[in-house]
Amino acid sequence: MLKKLLPFILVLTTLSIYGQEAITSQLYETYEKYKEPSLDKRRVKHIDIQPLIQQFDANSKFKVQKVGESIEGRNLNLISIGTGKINVFLWSQMHGNEPTATQAIFDILHFLDSNDFKKEKQEILSQLSLHFLPMLNPDGAEVFQRRNTLGIDINRDALRLQSPEGRALKRIRDSLNADFGFNLHDQSTYYNAELTNKPATISYLATAYNYEKDINEIRANAMKIIVYMNKIIQNYAPGQVGRYSDDFEPRAFGDNIAKWGTSLILIESGGYANDVEKQEIRKLNYVSILSALYTIAKDTYKNIPIEDYEKIPHNDRKLFDLKIANATYNLLGEDYILDLGIYRNEVDLTDHNHFYYRSSVGDQGDLSTFYGYETFDASGYTIVPPRMVSATGEGYTQNLLKEGVAYLKTALPKLDPAVNTPVHLVGEDFKLTPFRLQPGVNPTFFLKKGDKITHAVINGFLLDLSKPIEEQNFGNALIYR
Repeated sequence: MLKKLLPFILVLTTLSIYGQEAITSQLYETYEKYKEPSLDKRRVKHIDIQPLIQQFDANSKFKVQKVGESIEGRNLNLISIGTGKINVFLWSQMHGNEPTATQAIFDILHFLDSNDFKKEKQEILSQLSLHFLPMLNPDGAEVFQRRNTLGIDINRDALRLQSPEGRALKRIRDSLNADFGFNLHDQSTYYNAELTNKPATISYLATAYNYEKDINEIRANAMKIIVYMNKIIQNYAPGQVGRYSDDFEPRAFGDNIAKWGTSLILIESGGYANDVEKQEIRKLNYVSILSALYTIAKDTYKNIPIEDYEKIPHNDRKLFDLKIANATYNLLGEDYILDLGIYRNEVDLTDHNHFYYRSSVGDQGDLSTFYGYETFDASGYTIVPPRMVSATGEGYTQNLLKEGVAYLKTALPKLDPAVNTPVHLVGEDFKLTPFRLQPGVNPTFFLKKGDKITHAVINGFLLDLSKPIEEQNFGNALIYR
């Protein structure tokens, strides 16, 4: 009889542990109702969030307080809601160029302000007191850089506390004696879930509090919350979750906050195919963080086995934007078979609101253990060096690419570093250097099959010349002066 009951018992146990899928799916389906529309780009600055902070300051449901200033004098604001005894502290943009969760925080605040999900919100806000610091490093955000104005990584200032931003973070954590902390970051889009071609769209870490990586109740609680959040993400980005190395870093805030008695959940927003502005990842932050708050309020996370934490794949870094496999490359009269891994590097414009791509070959050779967001099997294709011609009256046409032309001599605009048409613009004195592929060079060349050029690679973007260029994914070409 017991054997017959075991499957049923296992189902009930699973439901008791992970019994919140209903709210999770509802959060995902209704997300657009709460999304803050003014924050639709990754370059989020201090000025962008001030109207939103003022909006919540005028709302009696919330408490908004200034908790410090950055080195350049920008306010650090804490937004609080809830009456529960369990204090949960969430902070974002400790690194100025990592704003995905900043956007999600304001989406969560809109949700908490709404008249929807009354029962669930009452459960959250009666059990928890939530405290949000949306932007810890506003000076870094101003110029879209990781570090603060002092030039230090705030996340390595937990011991010396030289930065006013770091001092504010510690002061808030200590004053709240926070039970749970959500340390919200962005990571490189080139991380993948180990041994897979899938990006690590979200990565987690329950930070260690000592070199031995011991697991006490505080760290175990963080692991359980992460296991729960991972299960949620699997519904929307299956296989796209990674786990950071838990090597102890004695200077880091996450590790020290865990040491000081807070269950610390590190969340890193990585890459997702065709999501340059990371809006789908923002949505996943919103859904998973709100669901985590609900399981904390309901106290259901405690039944989750911490062994499941170790089952989450490690983060690896084996992704390129474009991988070209098995291409034939002629060097000094000999043919070789090469794989090429290409990065589309973003270069900020002076306003730090926009960027252009300046791509590079990241690696070449046997890249069979690496992956690409976009992969092209170039078996049977030969790499063709690019040509340069002087512009005629018609300028760029797609026929130029079919003839192997990637550089066009013409009158150049005064300031622009890039151009939207898929051919590089060069000045009259520009000289095309002999073509040779090696890591670090800009990937601009052609692929031919037989005697026909079929594809162009311009500044790291692969174009199928049998199709209209405007219908394909292309960033920009460059202007060489």
